[in-house]
Amino acid sequence: MYIHVPLIFKSSNFCKMIYVPKVNDYVKWNKVEGWVYFVCEDYITIEIAVRDKDPDDLQHSPLHKKHHCLILCYIEDWKNLVYVKSRECQDA
Repeated sequence: MYIHVPLIFKSSNFCKMIYVPKVNDYVKWNKVEGWVYFVCEDYITIEIAVRDKDPDDLQHSPLHKKHHCLILCYIEDWKNLVYVKSRECQDA
C-alpha cells in the first residue's frame, strides 16, 4: 500500500511542499487533464476519457463495462501536476 505524504524540500531561503496525487483527484498536467485513476510509488495514471463498451465487447469481458483511456505520469513529472479538486470515492 502506498501512503501519500507531501514531499517537502527545504533550502536556506524557502520551504516548498510538492503535491502528491491521490486516486479521485482531478489534475492538470501539461495539456492533459483528468481524474487520477491509479497511484503507485513510480507513477500515476490519469483518466482522460471514458466510453461505454460495445455489446460484443461486454459479452467477452463482462467484468468491466467501460473503456478507460489513461495517460502515465511518472514521479519525476509530479512537480508539474496542478491539483484542481477531489471527488468522493464511488463504490462499485
